[in-house]
Amino acid sequence: MAIDIKVPAVGESISEVTLLKWTKNDGDYVERDEVIAELESEKATFEVNAEKAGILKRSAQEGDTLKIGDLLATIDESAAKPATNGSPVAAKKEEKKAEKSETKTEKKTETKSTAPVVAVSSDIKATPVASAIIADKKIDPKTVSPSGYQGKILKDDVLAALSNPGKKAFAGAELFSRTVRTEKMSNLRKTISRRLVEAKNTTAMLTTFNEVDMSRIMEIRTKYKDKFKEIHGVGLGFMSFFAKACSVALAEWPSVNAYIDGDQLVYHDYADISIAVSTPRGLTVPVIRNVESLGMADIEKKVIELATKARDSKLTTEELTGGTFTITNGGVFGSLMSTPIINIPQSAILGMHKIQDRPMVVNGAVVVRPMMYLALSYDHRIIDGRESVSFLVRVKELLENPEQLLIGRDPVKTLLEV
Repeated sequence: MAIDIKVPAVGESISEVTLLKWTKNDGDYVERDEVIAELESEKATFEVNAEKAGILKRSAQEGDTLKIGDLLATIDESAAKPATNGSPVAAKKEEKKAEKSETKTEKKTETKSTAPVVAVSSDIKATPVASAIIADKKIDPKTVSPSGYQGKILKDDVLAALSNPGKKAFAGAELFSRTVRTEKMSNLRKTISRRLVEAKNTTAMLTTFNEVDMSRIMEIRTKYKDKFKEIHGVGLGFMSFFAKACSVALAEWPSVNAYIDGDQLVYHDYADISIAVSTPRGLTVPVIRNVESLGMADIEKKVIELATKARDSKLTTEELTGGTFTITNGGVFGSLMSTPIINIPQSAILGMHKIQDRPMVVNGAVVVRPMMYLALSYDHRIIDGRESVSFLVRVKELLENPEQLLIGRDPVKTLLEV
């Protein structure tokens, strides 16, 4: 008897999905609840499991756009399970044997090679001869277009780079190529495009700037990072400081943490902060819930968890919805200044940027300090200039004086009750 596997409903507003990839081949025997495919909606990626054990017959191709309820595959549950030698365990053993055999062959080949041992970065894959030429001629491996298996640089690739100094074709193309490629836009990219245009067209967006001296935070990280990791099992990054500072400032300036719904203003007495994560498939903004109630280690753990899920396409719809404020860090890519676009329906987004040593006047003397530009884009319909600027100044104050994150005020002023 054949069991139909149909595209499941994944949300009230979602009517179609894209088949990202099959994790099982046509004709494979699959066990019950085993993952057979990955689908992508406009909000998230999710897995489809086999409802019964049996032989899989696929009914769609990778990249196809499917409606909710469309036939994805069928499973013949009456089919007999293949013998043990065809099992996944046996297949893995065969793969390991093949890998060992390949490794032995590679070692023999390298032993026979008379090329000298050279210092080539471990993340650059190249044959021994190619590595020797790269080291001898002092060639930047990034200027060489690899043509070997899995991006390995071959001898001919290096010689081609030497014969055309300063000239490098695009990956997969030749010099003077005029190739034009087309690629179907993914559901995620369509959603990103639609939301960004909607944000520009439906909000009165404005951006205010400031800069923050990162000296104190960098001192704290240098002093406590080893102990912090030893105790909590996670590194002490910048995001926890920024998220915590924003949660304090959001409590003091509630309009920045609100949004417009028709003719109503919706305020939130909590800080669900979205963090922008860049992935190969596009930008995603998973949410850290109740940042105001979390400790620094809790925030760092959550950042790593969400970033890992985003890059592995494992985020759920729940993890991508409901944020009240967003933080994006263009500094990791080298951005010195930008004007981030609001993540609707939210009303504000904070942009972090590159930390750069700059001369600053402190107490009448010019000193070099690690400075970062901050940008706050906000919806002027709900947030006035006074509120936006005051919010950003408060974030700056908290970052330059991290001790205030503990009690939300200047310790000296608290002591003096002023």
